[in-house]
Amino acid sequence: MADQIPLYPVRNVAAAAANRKRAAYYSAAGPGPGADWHSRYQLEDESAHLDEMPLMMSEEGFENEESDYHTLPRARIMQRKRGLEWFVCDGWKFLCTSCCDWLINICQRKKELKARTVWLGCPEKCEEKHPKNSIKNQKYNVFTFIPGVLYEQFKFFLNLYFLIISCSQFVPALKIGYLYTYWAPLGFVLAVTMMREAIDEFRRFQRDKEVNSQLYSKLTVRGKVQVKSSDIQVGDLIIVEKVDEFLIYFRPIFTSSCFIRTDQLDGETDWKLKVAVSCTQRLPALGDLFSISAYVYAQKPQLDIHSFEGTFTREDSDPPIHESLSIENTLWASTIVASGTVIGVVIYTGKETRSVMNTSNPKNKVGLLDLELNRLTKALFLALVALSVVMVTLQGFVGPWYRNLFRFLLLFSYIIPISLRVNLDMGKAVYGWMMMRDENIPGTVVRTSTIPEELGRLVYLLTDKTGTLTQNEMVFKRLHLGTVSYGADTMDEIQSHVRDSYAQMHSQAGGNNAGSTPPRKAQSSAPKVRKSVSSRIHEAVKAIVLCHNVTPVYESRAGVSGETEFAEADQDFSDENRTYQASSPDEVALVQWTESVGLTLVSRDLTSMQLKTPGGQVLSFCILQLFPFTSESKRMGIIVRDESTAEITFYMKGADVAMSTIVQYNDWLEEECGNMAREGLRTLVVAKKSLTEEQYQDFESRYTQAKLSMHDRTLKVAAVIESLEREMELLCLTGVEDQLQADVRPTLEMLRNAGIKVWMLTGDKLETATCVAQSSRLVPRTQDTHIFRRVTSRGEAHLELNAFRRKHDCALVISGDSLEVCLKYYEHEFMELACQCPAVVCCRCSPTQKACIVTLLQQHTGRRTCAIGDGGNDVSMIQAADCGIGIEGKEGRQASLAADFSITQFRHVGRLLMVHGRNSYKRSAALGQFVMHRGLIISTMQAVFSSVFYFASVPLYQGFLMVGYATVYTMFPVFSLVLDQDVKPEMAMLYPELYKDLTKGRSLSFKTFLIWVLISIYQGGILMYGALVLFESEFVHVVAISFTALVLTELLMVALTIRTWHWLMVVAEFLSLGCYVSSLAFLNEYFDFTFITTVTFLWKVSAITVVSCLPLYVLKYLRRKLSPPSYCKLTS
Repeated sequence: MADQIPLYPVRNVAAAAANRKRAAYYSAAGPGPGADWHSRYQLEDESAHLDEMPLMMSEEGFENEESDYHTLPRARIMQRKRGLEWFVCDGWKFLCTSCCDWLINICQRKKELKARTVWLGCPEKCEEKHPKNSIKNQKYNVFTFIPGVLYEQFKFFLNLYFLIISCSQFVPALKIGYLYTYWAPLGFVLAVTMMREAIDEFRRFQRDKEVNSQLYSKLTVRGKVQVKSSDIQVGDLIIVEKVDEFLIYFRPIFTSSCFIRTDQLDGETDWKLKVAVSCTQRLPALGDLFSISAYVYAQKPQLDIHSFEGTFTREDSDPPIHESLSIENTLWASTIVASGTVIGVVIYTGKETRSVMNTSNPKNKVGLLDLELNRLTKALFLALVALSVVMVTLQGFVGPWYRNLFRFLLLFSYIIPISLRVNLDMGKAVYGWMMMRDENIPGTVVRTSTIPEELGRLVYLLTDKTGTLTQNEMVFKRLHLGTVSYGADTMDEIQSHVRDSYAQMHSQAGGNNAGSTPPRKAQSSAPKVRKSVSSRIHEAVKAIVLCHNVTPVYESRAGVSGETEFAEADQDFSDENRTYQASSPDEVALVQWTESVGLTLVSRDLTSMQLKTPGGQVLSFCILQLFPFTSESKRMGIIVRDESTAEITFYMKGADVAMSTIVQYNDWLEEECGNMAREGLRTLVVAKKSLTEEQYQDFESRYTQAKLSMHDRTLKVAAVIESLEREMELLCLTGVEDQLQADVRPTLEMLRNAGIKVWMLTGDKLETATCVAQSSRLVPRTQDTHIFRRVTSRGEAHLELNAFRRKHDCALVISGDSLEVCLKYYEHEFMELACQCPAVVCCRCSPTQKACIVTLLQQHTGRRTCAIGDGGNDVSMIQAADCGIGIEGKEGRQASLAADFSITQFRHVGRLLMVHGRNSYKRSAALGQFVMHRGLIISTMQAVFSSVFYFASVPLYQGFLMVGYATVYTMFPVFSLVLDQDVKPEMAMLYPELYKDLTKGRSLSFKTFLIWVLISIYQGGILMYGALVLFESEFVHVVAISFTALVLTELLMVALTIRTWHWLMVVAEFLSLGCYVSSLAFLNEYFDFTFITTVTFLWKVSAITVVSCLPLYVLKYLRRKLSPPSYCKLTS
């Protein structure tokens, strides 16, 4: 029948998607020329008048209104700037980016992705050329390294400015001083940057080489050969143990099915069942795969990791065999075969794999502090131009005034200090070293040394769930039977009840050879009596051990051998060698608990199940029907037949919201579910229903007929199953705890007190995500939670958003499908509502959706974001965020290697942000402004000097004095500011509220910048005018007095800026002072040695220095007394 099912071309799907987009466009257009198109492309599930009734976004619309639709103004839309203002602000950048993107698209045209036909073991038959199966994370190659690094450096205004200034010194008419005074600092900056980039690039190259050189076993006509991962081609037959290519596997070595782990792809560590193609299972040997003529027709590569469509065709049989392929037949890249070995044919390779397509390209991250300093640098440049124009104007535009203007630009060029970039880069390296050396957060690795200040500016923290907040280890905690509850300390009572009940049943079975069927009939006709606690426990445990999809697995003793046909004989079936595989860790925890109380699941296949009682007896059950868990039904069921008694029982378990209407009336279920939820436990309600043979046969016929229906199959199947789900007997309520990572709750509490909003983005189920959010206190106990119902159309999203708008101060839980619909039609409105929530939980998110949410937060709020995760599915999110943190855990090191910062536990985030983030931002802000002050003060002195001497464009200090001032004379004390701290680490951890001030950016703003400008003007004027007033007859005395006072003033200003002294700071102060004093003997060209050794020189220098610094010390003291900062109040 499969050959009669048409396989629709992919282009039809694309056309349908285009029609939907076109319909959305014309529906949003309103009345106009395109209105007649609306009827052609209108979607069936959308209201035609939806645009006239937009989503309400104001409180007034809710008053005295019952309808969810309100005629209100359209949602606010950001108005773009136009004209000259637009071009000056962002237009030039937009035009340059557009031109570059156009050139890149011309040079690198993307190949159109198409469906493909893949022949088994015959790569040469592929009709098209497919990408090489290798990964490449390098930013540059041999030819693009130098141009790329230079572009990244000179796109900053600071470096570009100094490049122009340095090049101007080759023009004789513009030459001010020695060439090395300009080119040496610039060359040093570029050399350090290139060296750092080269080291990072080499490390990326080594990591790529290690992955691409990984060996795999390839099956050929001559047998097995070892091939590198980068040499694998589409059509190869690979023997897979750890999957690194997209595969559809056909012939597992041992069984027709296996389990895989997809934690690196979607974040779920649950094991998923995969089924092989049935017709290849009948081949007697591996080599026969090459004797058949078979191929796979697969859909084109796409992002969706939860679906696959394809067909398998064997042509050499009569008639040809056709089998449909689905997601159950596939193994994706970055997934792991949990046990055994499989053989598969390669379908997708390289950049066409799902994992690579869901991974965004890494971007060069620039910190907010760097952007702020870049803006201040532009302001300084405007001040530089203005000052030069004023000088030329006061000069009267005499002579070649344009040359004088440029010379003044060169003279005042120290307003923009090139040492700013050097000091900041070296400071960032020190911050990273301090993070890695912190004994309180061992194992921390700084992989991106350019953005440590970002850790102190975060407003949104987006975290994964599995392996990040939780350990993904489930522990059975509670069993409630209605009248009695059993916890961890009373499990031995359950064990004794189970042992006694099965011992009693065994003795009754031994004394009654007639079997148990007649007593069952007699019992059914007897009056209903209240069951004993022992019998109720027995039925509850039996239901738990039967109602699941868990499979016990026994590993072989001598490892896996691909050639032996008797591998099962080598397996050890002892209890110690048994492990459980399932699609949910909850179910594994339940089965492990039943084993601990005496009832053990020993084997299972597709049709049967065997249990072992405490006495060693084996019970066999036939699986008649299995109804898997879905997010819509929120429950799973199974129908089994006891082979010893022929009893047919329907067992079901599920969430309380789904089971409460199914089970018989009771007065305790709702209350106890609430109690367990408040304890952070994941609850499951277990029920059963006994069926007669006639009842089951009737159900089976209706169920089979519903599954064969071609119209509304899903609804008809659900209706048949629901006919059984009536008046079921409530057996028990179970509580399972998902073990959280150490100190997750206090860490989240700390982040919340620090003003950081935490969003949880996970690929897990909605129920699981909600439970973990509550147990981890991501959503506090007193916080209301709004679960966004599933929406599929614009109208449904409209209604649900209006319903959510009525809620105030509640956490939001939304699935990935609903999120996609909301973002498609109401992106701005949804983000505005979500950003007002104290916490947001997004479940069933793909890697691409996680990165999209991060990008939208950045665009709509303009705030700094941080993403933290531990799996390969978190890489896109980590790379998209302003700051990415990876955790080395059970899901490998993929996220850790791609992150900017790597930690070992989630609780380390608190100290990383509160202590190191704070210190990095505060220190860099102080360092950057002080370096600017150092340039401003000397430029002020130059301006005063030129003004006094008839506006002559003559330099005040030349040669080594300028180089020494920026390096050995002041560099060490200024750089020692990277050791300063305003708050002790213990205080920062104790009062996370201090972090809120950092996000406001008050440590580096135009206000603080203007204060430093005024300080520089005051000190520069005092130093220059004081030296001019006190100099005696010779000009060289002016240079000696002013320069010495300048160096001493800088050293004292560093001491004034420091808040917590470190012994290295004292060493730096005296080292710089010693360097200057010792160098005076060698600077005869600038200083008169006989004059600087006199008392007159000393008192003049001292007087000028005191006048320039003492008022600032007085102001600082008064400010700390009258208006102390918040951290001073705590420390005092």
